[in-house]
Amino acid sequence: MIRILIAEDQAMVRGALAALLSLEPDLSVVAEVDRGDEIVPMAIEARPDIALLDIELPGMDGLKAAAELRISLPECRVMMVTTFGRTGYLKRAMSSGARGFVLKDAPAPELAVSIRRVMNGEHVVDPHFATLALRDGDNPLTPRERETLAVSLDGRSIAQIASRLYLSEGTVRNHLSIAIQKLGACNRIEAARIAEDKGWLD
Repeated sequence: MIRILIAEDQAMVRGALAALLSLEPDLSVVAEVDRGDEIVPMAIEARPDIALLDIELPGMDGLKAAAELRISLPECRVMMVTTFGRTGYLKRAMSSGARGFVLKDAPAPELAVSIRRVMNGEHVVDPHFATLALRDGDNPLTPRERETLAVSLDGRSIAQIASRLYLSEGTVRNHLSIAIQKLGACNRIEAARIAEDKGWLD
């Protein structure tokens, strides 16, 4: 029997996942949490074989929780199950120790098969998503460019961004200009949206 922990903050989605997986004769959901900072303590208590983690969780995101789980309970294999098809998340997930990356809208039988494959030592990634990740390549932005774009997402002025990041306005303009060029955007708002959609701002 494969023991599973589910981390998902939406109760309806979490319940549906648990119910569907419990229909499989060789799968057993032994723990459910709705916060990222509850994952490691619950995993240590329940000792799951597989942890299905959402990325966007309160308390701690699933990617950070995956990295902590790898240290605290290395025998537990992590799979990211998300609605966010951001290619930057895939690379971060794999570097955090995840063995699988699947989207929530995948059919339940496919998820069960993916769990079994991960349990058998394979790495499983949604094929369409893997293709997109290869197409997008690596994140071209420096940490400071990511930070500057992230702060500009809500339409703040250059002066407001500079004040928030404790930088000069000229430095902010330079970071934004380089980021806009790298992303092939028309302006800083478009550049920020492109980077956010690819999961490159986190």
